Amino acid sequence: KGHFAAAARAKRPRGGGRQLEAGMRGILITCNMNERKCVGEAYSLLGEYGDLLYGPEQFSDPEERLSGSEREEDEDDVEAALKKEVDQIRTSTEQKLRRFQSVESGANNVVFIRTRGIEPENLVHHILKDMHATKKKKTRVILRMLPISGTCKAFMEDMKKYTETFFEPWFKAPNKGTFQIVYKARNNSHMSREEVIKELAGIVGSLNPENKVDLNNPQYTIVVEIIKNVCCLSVVRDYVLFRKYNLQEVVKSTKEDTQQNPSSVTEEQNSTVVKLETEEGKSSKEVKQENM
Repeated sequence: KGHFAAAARAKRPRGGGRQLEAGMRGILITCNMNERKCVGEAYSLLGEYGDLLYGPEQFSDPEERLSGSEREEDEDDVEAALKKEVDQIRTSTEQKLRRFQSVESGANNVVFIRTRGIEPENLVHHILKDMHATKKKKTRVILRMLPISGTCKAFMEDMKKYTETFFEPWFKAPNKGTFQIVYKARNNSHMSREEVIKELAGIVGSLNPENKVDLNNPQYTIVVEIIKNVCCLSVVRDYVLFRKYNLQEVVKSTKEDTQQNPSSVTEEQNSTVVKLETEEGKSSKEVKQENM
């Protein structure tokens, strides 16, 4: 029986039938071929730091919500029905309200972990800051870990409308900063990299003309990750210092580490973050080749 159960789990899609879609928030993770192991590493790492920042995850017990009269029922059929209902509610609660839940990303070597009740950018920045300081390697197959603060449909009009509000916490006057835009598209051929960068940079400029582009060491990096018809967005700090949010690279010691300190990221600053991914130091030709 255990053998057949294990076989069934092995054949099950890694997202359990759930798909990445507009409206989700979470963490986008790239890996080196082994997606199933990547999900396991992600749950372990996120669970460790999630418990540290937000306390142990707790599930509400449906049995506690039963009324006194229901608790006192003696009839076997009623008890059986209640037990079945409780089990169904518990299963539903664990599936729908879990702090971290893997969903089908829609691209190979990409895992998406949907988050609930936490700020993904705050959590990921904390993980990278700790790994950067300790130089302790904690993953084998996870490469990059990008917090995704917002998602919308991957069409220019939808993205423009969405980002006009989403960029406000960082770029709307009196807020201002230097920025770059990192763009990556997977399984999508109808979006133009140049058009997306031009339009989003224009929106940032319209929020405050003092916002300036800096491709060497920007204060903010706008990360744009498009997968099929979903656009994943975020605005992150320390993108260059944390090696483009690469968990394998951030634990390596370099001279730059002694010259820069990670910026502090508050939940208030991150509460509405939108992230876009711009490869620092890459030419237009290089980024185009990466997106093919």
